[in-house]
Amino acid sequence: MDFTRRLYHRFSSLVHELAKFGSIGAVAFVIDTSLLNLFNLFLGPLTSKLFATIISTTFAYVGNRFWTFRHREQSGLRREYFLFFLLNGIALLFGILTIGFTTYTLNLHDPLSFNIANIVGVGLGTLFRYWSYKKWVFLEATDPIPVELPEGGVKPGR
Repeated sequence: MDFTRRLYHRFSSLVHELAKFGSIGAVAFVIDTSLLNLFNLFLGPLTSKLFATIISTTFAYVGNRFWTFRHREQSGLRREYFLFFLLNGIALLFGILTIGFTTYTLNLHDPLSFNIANIVGVGLGTLFRYWSYKKWVFLEATDPIPVELPEGGVKPGR
C-alpha cells in the first residue's frame, strides 16, 4: 500500500496534466476534424487542413494555457503564443504529409482514407506537441506556486 501511495504521489501531477491535455486535445480534434471535412467540400484537402488546424489550434492554446498548464510559469503571452503556433506549424506538417501522401501519392480520394490520414497525422503531431509544449512553451515554475494563502491571510497595506 505504501508503494502504491508513493507511486501515486510521484506521478499524480503527470497523470492529471496528461488527462487535461488529452481532454483539450479531444475537443480540438473534434473541431479540427469537423472543420476539415466541412472545408474539404469547398477547398482542396491541404488548404482545408491548414484552416481547420488554425482554428483548432487557437482553441487548444486557450485551453492548454489556462487549464492544462496553468500551474506552470507564465513567460509572457506573446512569447508563448508565438512558440505555440510555431510548434503547431511543425506538427501541422505531420497532418499535411499524411493527407498529401494519401491523396496524391496513393491516389485515395474517398472520405474514409482522408479521415484516416488525418487521424494518423494528428496522432503523430500530438506526440510532438505534448513534448514541445512542456519543453519550450509552458515552462516549469521556478518558484513553487502557492496552493492557498499563508496563515493569517493577506495583511492590509499601511
